Amino acid sequence: MSTPTADSARASLEELRTEIAKAVVGQDPAVTGLVVALLCRGHVLLEGVPGVAKTLLVRALSTALELDTKRVQFTPDLMPSDVTGSLVYDTRNAEFSFQPGPVFTNLLLADEINRTPPKTQASLLEAMEERQVTVDGTPRPLPEPFLVAATQNPTEYEGTYPLPEAQLDRFLLKLTMSLPARQDEIDILTRHAAGFSPRDLNAAGLRPVASAADLEAARDAVAKTAVSPEVTGYIVDICRATRESPSLSLGVSPRGATALLSTSRAWAWLTGRDYVTPDDVKALALPTLRHRIQLRPEAEMEGVTADSVISAVLAHLPVPR
Repeated sequence: MSTPTADSARASLEELRTEIAKAVVGQDPAVTGLVVALLCRGHVLLEGVPGVAKTLLVRALSTALELDTKRVQFTPDLMPSDVTGSLVYDTRNAEFSFQPGPVFTNLLLADEINRTPPKTQASLLEAMEERQVTVDGTPRPLPEPFLVAATQNPTEYEGTYPLPEAQLDRFLLKLTMSLPARQDEIDILTRHAAGFSPRDLNAAGLRPVASAADLEAARDAVAKTAVSPEVTGYIVDICRATRESPSLSLGVSPRGATALLSTSRAWAWLTGRDYVTPDDVKALALPTLRHRIQLRPEAEMEGVTADSVISAVLAHLPVPR
């Protein structure tokens, strides 16, 4: 089997949107965000009310990319070993053997991650950052590619454990999945009336249109996407401006700046260019930065949001030409 070229890999990844649309209606930005995260070897926080197809989106993506996926429902009694795996005593050999947890997959759906205590949330940190799990002092590498898609409900906070800033910063993107438009919702109901079942994606006609090899070729091409000193300076200026905002108690860190550089490059390549423009930076600024800043309580009471602060920064900063 021949190695995919950058152009063929881009064409395959563009087909993903069409393929996933067979199961998920009206969530194009979230689909694009997940592809960008895969290209950047990052992880995604999906936020949306129940019933907007967060789980279905990840399952459809794994089917279209022919990747393994597992789902963990995070609950208050979930233990770290339930995610990472544990040592199990084998009576036949009279020794302990490692039983891998659900984290050993390509796409891990961490459902309602803010419903589990910090100790279990933290069990994902090493997996997300180091792409390995250490049990009993032995590091065990995770499959490649590896992406964590964690979901949380933005309206129900009772009995939850909000993710600390340090852990939020480990997510490359925070994607908000909104309620569908009226016509999209009509399309959803029409499909269900015609027999569509979200539990049977094969019956919906979903098929693999890209592979891990396409993803690897795409990643190599993204790494070669040029970034001018002017665009680099623009990214830095955006991040520094958040640190000076009177509405924020915490601005974007240098890790956030490198994340914005990575996502801008991936988006530029996906749209068919081998160089990054300021418009690419603007397009990815909200999903890349919205979870990396912290509002002052008084600003929150006045109705200020993370998105409005970033949008104001983008509106006031001069754009390089």
